[in-house]
Formats: sequence, C-alpha cells, structure tokens
Amino acid sequence: MNAVAPLHLDLASLRLGEREVLRDLRLTLRPGEWVAVVGPNGAGKSTLLRALAGLLPTGGALRVGDQAWALLPRRQRAQALAWLGPAELDGTGTELRAEEAVMLGRLPHQGWMGLASAADRAAVDAALAAVEALPWRHRPLHSLSAGERQRVLLARALAVQAPRLLLDEPLTHLDSPHQADWLRLMRAQADQGRAVCSVLHELHLALRADRLWVLHDGQVRYDGPAQQPAAREALQAAFGQRLRFVQDEDGWLALPA
Repeated sequence: MNAVAPLHLDLASLRLGEREVLRDLRLTLRPGEWVAVVGPNGAGKSTLLRALAGLLPTGGALRVGDQAWALLPRRQRAQALAWLGPAELDGTGTELRAEEAVMLGRLPHQGWMGLASAADRAAVDAALAAVEALPWRHRPLHSLSAGERQRVLLARALAVQAPRLLLDEPLTHLDSPHQADWLRLMRAQADQGRAVCSVLHELHLALRADRLWVLHDGQVRYDGPAQQPAAREALQAAFGQRLRFVQDEDGWLALPA
C-alpha cells in the first residue's frame, strides 16, 4: 500500500442545532494504527466519527496531511475513506443480493456507467471471504439474519479498499466468535498500513486496540495507548467508577464492577 497521510481533526467546537456536542478536538488518525473510540452513552462517540469521516461540516478543521478534506475532489474522498454506520441496511435495499450490496463499495472506483471490472469483482470476492460470507453471496439481504447483514456491511466497507476505515458500532448483532474474527480482521487491516477507527461499546475488545480515545461530556479525556494505566484511569472516570479491570495473557480487560 502506498504511503497513507494522517487524518487530522482540529476543532474548537461542534454543534448540532443549538447543542454543543463536542469541544476541544485535536486528534490524529495515523496509518498502521487501530483506534477504538469509547465512552458512556451520549458522550459524542458517533458524532466524533461522523466528523472524522467528513459527514459533518467542519470547514478546514479536517485535513488529510496538510490538505483540507473539503477541498479534495468528491471521487478522491470516496476512495480515501470507507465508512460503516449503524443499521445501514435496516428497511432499505433488502432485495439486493449480498454480493450486490458489497459491490456498492466499489462505486468510487467505477466509471459513470458503473460497470464492474475484474478488479471490482476480485475486491468483492476478497471482502466476502474476509467476513466468511462467500457461501451465501447470492442470497437476498432480507433472507439473512441481522448478524449476517452486519457482515455484509463490513464486507462492503472492506471492498472500497480505502486506506482509512471508519466503523461505527461494527459489532452490532455479531456473536462472540464473529466478534473475535472482527478483532483479528481489524488487526490485519492496521498491520497492512491502513488507519482504522471504530466506535465500540465492547470495552474488553476496545482495550485490544493500539490507541484509545475516551470521550466524556463531549471531550476526549484520553488519547493514548490502550494498555497504559492512564487509559484505565480515564475509563473509570468516564464510567463513574463502575468498571473493574482484570489482566490475562493478552493484556487488560474491562468488566462491569
């Protein structure tokens, strides 16, 4: 993979309507690193990820390297970042077959007629294989379970083959074995040089990330390695001292107190 420029977000305040949701944002998403965004309900995690994805107006506060995100051509932005939002397939496009839904991730690479190339088909096959969805590639989405549809969404994001991967609650509906598969897949994506950022409620998995962004009351209270003592202190403060931490051979785990 070619060199990937860091993604910078430097924003004094982000408001949705009359409400200030986030403030004092100075964050960098680096290539080859997986960042987990964690915090209590209402902390602003999803809003932060949407701002980082360029889905909210930030002006020149969002930059790729030294270049403002908003000034990049639309096609270049679509190729530079893959996005997975929560419940994106609920009630829409359910007549699509699984492989057709994943092919939507290739649109940024196709011409105006939207004809799939051999490279597009290979990317779709690789993405379906990565989430173990090849056996039911021809099934319509409405025939799949909620967990299977979530894996189709992940495959669609992977099919973009973007250098940056942003995932909002990607583990929704996934059982524990498939959550473990997802963990290994994100590690592989980062090891290949991609910048990965995911909003997670599963703190035991978030602590396996390279870096944590701990949000509380609209501010990032910790930005650093996930296994440091300061990360656990920030999590305790954010969740009102309602966590306990245990250590296993792979590192620290966060559990309800």
